Amino acid sequence: MSEKKRGFFGRLFGAKDEAAPDAARDDENSAGEGEVPADAPEAATEPEARDAGLAEIAETEAEAETTPKTEDRDDTVVESAVEVPEQEPAPTEPEPEPVTEPEPAKERKSWFARLRDGLSRSSNALTGGISSIFTKRKLDADTLEELEDILIQADLGVETAMNITERLADGRYDKEISEEEVRRILAEEVESVLEPVAKPLEIDASLKPHVILVVGVNGTGKTTTIGKLSAKFATEGKRVMMAAGDTFRAAAVEQLKIWGERTGADVIARDTGADAAGLVFDAMREAREKAVDVLLIDTAGRLQNRAELMAELEKVVRVIKKHDETAPHTVLLTLDATTGQNAMNQVEIFGKTAGVSGLVMTKLDGTARGGILVAISAKHRMPVHFIGVGEGVDDLEPFKAEEFAKAIAGIPA
Repeated sequence: MSEKKRGFFGRLFGAKDEAAPDAARDDENSAGEGEVPADAPEAATEPEARDAGLAEIAETEAEAETTPKTEDRDDTVVESAVEVPEQEPAPTEPEPEPVTEPEPAKERKSWFARLRDGLSRSSNALTGGISSIFTKRKLDADTLEELEDILIQADLGVETAMNITERLADGRYDKEISEEEVRRILAEEVESVLEPVAKPLEIDASLKPHVILVVGVNGTGKTTTIGKLSAKFATEGKRVMMAAGDTFRAAAVEQLKIWGERTGADVIARDTGADAAGLVFDAMREAREKAVDVLLIDTAGRLQNRAELMAELEKVVRVIKKHDETAPHTVLLTLDATTGQNAMNQVEIFGKTAGVSGLVMTKLDGTARGGILVAISAKHRMPVHFIGVGEGVDDLEPFKAEEFAKAIAGIPA
């Protein structure tokens, strides 16, 4: 057994004679591999070898720290060789939608502001004409005649137009007059005509039901008016029933059913083309059995010059009276403001046939002929219960003479 092996530093820095055998063995091994080149450098001296050995040791230790172990590399290779089943990607939750700030609610205009907007076409046509003739001009005969023509063209009626011009001439003739003063007198005269007919619709609580029959020509807004009235009565705590008496028009029946769902009112309806008088008979009986507060009866639109259609309306009225001799308690005639002077004839003929007791003027926001209400009131003295200036539920309001007069004359409230 050989002598105890010396440590690495001992072998490196040991005696020269002890290192010789190793060098000889290295020479033998090198000879086995090939000839040493002739220009090979001479062997390093002992201090150089020492320094070189130290540097080699430092490099070896550094490599040992940075190089991964062989076993670790083998393990890594083995693990990567194993086939791992491909996993489906986990479902990602959808990104939340950005939260948008709610738009601030639009401020609801007052009724007078909406009335003034609705009557703007009528007011602009009327006051525009007034402005054109009262610009630094004296009130003479020609001016009064021009003003009278403007008032008549605005459908205020001949009587109202003459009253206004006569009042202006009294004490102001051949004097300068401002446009504002003409507007003020116009508003006062219109109010004086309308004030006697501006009456609210009163419901008799002792009647179960209070029967309201709604009549009018095609397209005047009968069904819509009934729906809006139903909503108003419901907000007052009244129990309402509606009868879809316009059996010729399927859309009218569906429209009333929608209003019924909105307001909680019962709706009596039949198939399209059913007998209107028979439907009204059933509605009267059911309304009395349920003791509802108000029964609103719709009717088919009919031209006032169609005798057979007017006769059918008379039949409906007779059927109502079989249940209650005092009914219908209110007969409302809906008038379309856009029809102008034709509305005058409708009031007269429907008044004779159905016993009209009050008016509802609709579509004042779609015409420049809103003055027709003044002419009708001056001639027929028929109560005006409601006016409409739009499609919304709140756009049908009880009629007030002062508000209407100021709006049509273009005067602020």
